[in-house]
Amino acid sequence: MAQAGSLQALVDALRCLPGVGPKSAQRMAFHLLQRDRAGASLLARALAQALERVHHCSGCNNFTEAETCELCASDRRDASLLCVVESPADLLMIEQTHSFQGQYYVLMGRLSPLDGVGPEQLALDRLVRRALDGKVREVILATNFTVEGEATAHYLGELLRPRGLEVSRIARGLPVGGELEYTDAGTVAQALLERRAT
Repeated sequence: MAQAGSLQALVDALRCLPGVGPKSAQRMAFHLLQRDRAGASLLARALAQALERVHHCSGCNNFTEAETCELCASDRRDASLLCVVESPADLLMIEQTHSFQGQYYVLMGRLSPLDGVGPEQLALDRLVRRALDGKVREVILATNFTVEGEATAHYLGELLRPRGLEVSRIARGLPVGGELEYTDAGTVAQALLERRAT
């Protein structure tokens, strides 16, 4: 049975969300229309408002409503340390640790030639300008430990080191509270390679 035009448009729109297939999108659409029209209206207004007001920070490329986000505007952050992350979610995770007081740059992606994402799509020229602002001493590459994240970190290291910047990579290894017998061999091997003196 074919669905009404507006209903099908809603289902199709919901499919743009990550991990949402046709059945999940249909279930969400039916729920919003049948059981939570007030929630649907709230969602529509919030989405429209965010699309109108939210843009990229001129400093770190993260999402913000101001020209410069709170983290970039803070004089309590160490401007000599620049942590490069793939996404706003990665930035929030690092911030939740309360262990980093430097500044950030959000790539909004990672190099992935198979998906058509190259250096131009990530606007790496903005990152280079940010890293060479005269304040940054060390760039910390905190991309994910996926094939694409590793390739991105390698590319950025090769791009930034020749410009006189110290470039480091976040460590890998066993999770806090992890047990060796339940950890995959690749993680244990990496932990052994990246061991440090105590």
